[in-house]
Amino acid sequence: MNRKYKITCALTVLTLALAGCAGKTNKVPEVKPNPLPKLTQAKTLVPVFSTSVSATDAADPLRLRLDADNGVVFAIDPKGEVSAFKGKQRLWQKKVSKDNLSSGVEAAEGLVVVGSQKGQLFALDQQTGEQKWTAQLTGALLAPSLIHAGRVISVSNDGMVYAHEVASGAQVWTYNLPNVQFSLRGMAAPVPLDARNVLIASSNAYIYALDALSGVPKLQRRVAVSDGRSDIQRLVDIDGEPVVAGQFVVTTSYQGQVTVLDLASQQVIWSEDASSIQRPEVVGNGVFVAQTDGKIKAFEISSGQPLWENDQLLNRQLSNPVMLGTDLVVGDLDGVLHLIDPRTGQITGRSKTSGEVRNLRVIDNQLYVSTRKGALSIWQNR
Repeated sequence: MNRKYKITCALTVLTLALAGCAGKTNKVPEVKPNPLPKLTQAKTLVPVFSTSVSATDAADPLRLRLDADNGVVFAIDPKGEVSAFKGKQRLWQKKVSKDNLSSGVEAAEGLVVVGSQKGQLFALDQQTGEQKWTAQLTGALLAPSLIHAGRVISVSNDGMVYAHEVASGAQVWTYNLPNVQFSLRGMAAPVPLDARNVLIASSNAYIYALDALSGVPKLQRRVAVSDGRSDIQRLVDIDGEPVVAGQFVVTTSYQGQVTVLDLASQQVIWSEDASSIQRPEVVGNGVFVAQTDGKIKAFEISSGQPLWENDQLLNRQLSNPVMLGTDLVVGDLDGVLHLIDPRTGQITGRSKTSGEVRNLRVIDNQLYVSTRKGALSIWQNR
């Protein structure tokens, strides 16, 4: 029987790697986050909504993202509840599981879908919170599902991809990703490639395009490599979602590279060293990457030419970067939301929430923020 060892987070991996190199009398040096840079005339964001849910374990890198559909915001509490809000009014709140919810929310086609650490997949009615169906998967659900082409596509943490019918919850197909001996604890969420197909990123540094209706593979391509000597040093997981930008697919990997794949030729057109467990942001001709060491890098999408690099936030455990209006935004371990000029990489402002920022996304030009302490909030530009 194959066994897969899950490392809880990138910081754990780094600590293990350093400890393996140190002698018995040597101490692993403490890594301190950079102090916040001083700003003059700093820009700020305006909070428009906030709620609090239960905190998650510091060692478990869950990204309990919010979602919105038809003007309603859906939030998840790791203790087993799902809530719906219209503005600041709570429309409904439902307890769906005694086990910890762990996947973040996906809301589309009238459903709200969440998953648990025990591999349970729950589908609720958006309007009432009534449970429409449930399914049992073989591994923990640590990333949101994707509702696409009449299917609910989910990836469990043991490398199995599942497709269920939106209406009935009937299982339609499964696809088994290749087994790896060691990997980070976490999984990139599936993303739509086009109207029919979905992209899946894996722990073996491959991306797969699968037909959402049938599960038939349409593309399989390695997008990262690692030259480490030990099993830990060779970890090269893709834990951040791939980004589809026109003819390109952009990926990042842990201890690997930021890579741009041309969909027409299915060839990698450029790849640059950049270790990251976060989804990259792609806007216009810019690719923006938050590295595991806290550096933020920008590249030109078609050539890979470096545009700028910012090292002011070293070791601040950055979230994924997103574009909000004309600002690039990234969160950190202290709940600080940093506003960055995407043309120059200069930090131009900041706002503050509570707890380590785990996930950012932009919906209808508003910033959706979730933190480890359970602070869920929505912000907008002034």
